[in-house]
Amino acid sequence: MFGWLDYGARYIVENILNMSMDTAIGSSVHFFIYDSLKIVILLSIMIFSISYIRSYFPPEKTKKILERYSGVSGNIMASLLGTVTPFCSCSSVPIFIGFIEAGVPLGVTLSFLITSPIVNEAAFAVLLASFGWQIAMIYVVSGVLIGVVGGLIIGKLGMENQVEEYVYSIRSRARKIKELTQKERLKFAYDSTRDIVKRVWLYILIGIGIGAIIHGYAPEEVLAKYAGPENPLAVIFATIIAVPLYSNALGTIPIAEALIGKGVGIGTALAFMMATTALSFPEAVLLRNVIKPKLIAVFFGITSIAIVITGYLFNIIL
Repeated sequence: MFGWLDYGARYIVENILNMSMDTAIGSSVHFFIYDSLKIVILLSIMIFSISYIRSYFPPEKTKKILERYSGVSGNIMASLLGTVTPFCSCSSVPIFIGFIEAGVPLGVTLSFLITSPIVNEAAFAVLLASFGWQIAMIYVVSGVLIGVVGGLIIGKLGMENQVEEYVYSIRSRARKIKELTQKERLKFAYDSTRDIVKRVWLYILIGIGIGAIIHGYAPEEVLAKYAGPENPLAVIFATIIAVPLYSNALGTIPIAEALIGKGVGIGTALAFMMATTALSFPEAVLLRNVIKPKLIAVFFGITSIAIVITGYLFNIIL
């Protein structure tokens, strides 16, 4: 699919920069050029496409859809909507309040909050560019399942009393849902693409830069020994290490790609990615404004266990 791009990157390295592809630095520079161009191209296409679809699901409509579902179907719908709804830690509090205010069950709300940072159109585009359709789709399905299972368990625990009391008393005026024209939807998709690329390009380049160094210089035998699929503790360590390393999926995917190329287990690398985006100290601090420490601990604990199990399954299957 990107053979022409690989050829172009090789041409730049060998003929313009006069570097050999057989050297560590030449290999690293090729990795950086090729991955940067490939990811930006796919990222722009995927964000535009999904943003157009997202124009049919503004926050008000998302809440109205979730109000109609209960039980397992509510958790499934919340996780699916989380895959096409923009989310970052800064939006966790207003989204949480909006859903609770609309009467959406706590477990369903948390299914959405778990899936949204893990799975989004940008992460899917970069995964597709780095690993191909199979792993990209497995990652998406896993992210949705983690959200569904996590939300179901939290819902069964009946922890509504762990939500700060003021959240239940908030009442805002219902806003009318405006229907967009096709021109407005295309403009929305274009603006979203421009804004997201502008916001994440630095994360991407930093991630690709780290990945390029790993690709060219990291000792393959050491990484394979300590983080390979044969090490039973690798997935757990990767998940624990990821929590303080707050980033988005776009910055960690190129690193995961380089690690896998050096012998690190696919499940270990993907667990690292998921934990980096779904479990972060900034998100915990923000969520503390609306939920109590006990629920935050349960939220992080269940999500961590689900990510670890997913990582082990990936290492066994792939």
